[in-house]
Amino acid sequence: MKIKNIIFLLLTAVALTSCDNFLDITPTGKVIAKTGEEYRALLTYEYKYFSKDRYMTTLRTDEIVMNAKTSSTDLDAYVDLWRWKDDNPAPTTSYFTWRNYYHAIYIANYIMGHQHEISNATAAEVSQLMGEAYMMRAYAHFLLVNLYAEPYTHCNPATTRGVPMLLEADVNAIPGSSSVDAIYLQVLKDLDEAEKYMKVEAWEIGENYRFNTVSIQALRARTYLYMGRWSDALEAAKAVIEAKPELEDLNTSKTLPNSYLSVESIVALEKFSSNLFTAIDQPDPNLIALYRTGDLRRTKYYKRVSSSTYSLLKGGDDEFSCSFRVAEAYLIAAESAARLGNLADAVDYLKPLMEKRLNADAYQTTLDLITPMTQDELIAEVLDERARELAFEGHRWYDLRRTTQPTLTRVYNGEIFTLTPEKYTMRFPTEAVEANPEIERWETK
Repeated sequence: MKIKNIIFLLLTAVALTSCDNFLDITPTGKVIAKTGEEYRALLTYEYKYFSKDRYMTTLRTDEIVMNAKTSSTDLDAYVDLWRWKDDNPAPTTSYFTWRNYYHAIYIANYIMGHQHEISNATAAEVSQLMGEAYMMRAYAHFLLVNLYAEPYTHCNPATTRGVPMLLEADVNAIPGSSSVDAIYLQVLKDLDEAEKYMKVEAWEIGENYRFNTVSIQALRARTYLYMGRWSDALEAAKAVIEAKPELEDLNTSKTLPNSYLSVESIVALEKFSSNLFTAIDQPDPNLIALYRTGDLRRTKYYKRVSSSTYSLLKGGDDEFSCSFRVAEAYLIAAESAARLGNLADAVDYLKPLMEKRLNADAYQTTLDLITPMTQDELIAEVLDERARELAFEGHRWYDLRRTTQPTLTRVYNGEIFTLTPEKYTMRFPTEAVEANPEIERWETK
């Protein structure tokens, strides 16, 4: 079955025409837009409905517990994800939004393909739209390959099936999947193209869901990190820090770092939906135990409910929208330096973050603790610091995938469920395979 059956389904299923009166979907699946304002609105719609899957991966990690206090509605929607029951999940399961990614990719391709037809827009405005479109296509493909294909660091990327790669707004294409390596290389190519076109360094609050020049380096750093290309990841992370070094200081600030209002926000695109927040509101005690004495995040990120339980303060409303922020760049730089054997540099990249997250006594104690660490010890410390700092922001699942892929177990109604390495890769959605069996075919080129 052709991709037309997927893409047109995407275009209609999200009900675009009901929300944007400038937009018209013709019977062939084409999108009609003419002016710069209309193309901007087209892209804005994709920003608004961009997938929240990165946050939903929290359900599959070791960050949360689900128990009798979890509402029946949340259990119906999320328990099969939480217990990694991917074979025949319940019909009520809220699953990952494959459609939204390819919808965003289709619209990005459409903008690229029609750049010379955009009217009533300056060259700078068209260029910025092009840059954001390339960035959106890169990010959507990056997230897809990290949900539905094996981790780059745990396979032969050149000979391992990735995901369908769409580079044109062609509803008649018949897409097979490209290799993992091909997807990653295309992401990097798209980032290079985005860099040629994009000029806006930062958007005003309220428009900072849009991609900017710093976000290009942020995604480049994350991509290289997931590939295990440490020198490249370090270079990109340093570029982010040079462009935007400021971190939220929890010693004095009441704004949490993952807020779109934070000084360290780079792009506030993906939202932590309120219903998902309710379902994952109870952090795992082992996560809480990672925070040392004097770590301000223990009381800033969490609320103590009893002697042994906490609730989460990092989400629950639209303020907590975060795709890229500065702290991640410091952590990528620290991990990359540590893996390259540059231990002093790794500690130096951790220092600014620790200074803003720990009280003065804890900062000095922690500095004394990590400075003499061996390479393996320091890498483990950086990964623990990622768990502490980026908790409940949709990073943990990908960190588990790309590193040790630990075996996790959960008990539900007396039945034991186990997360094994093969379950770190999601299956293609049934509806996608049924609509286009060709996606199970993959091409090495």
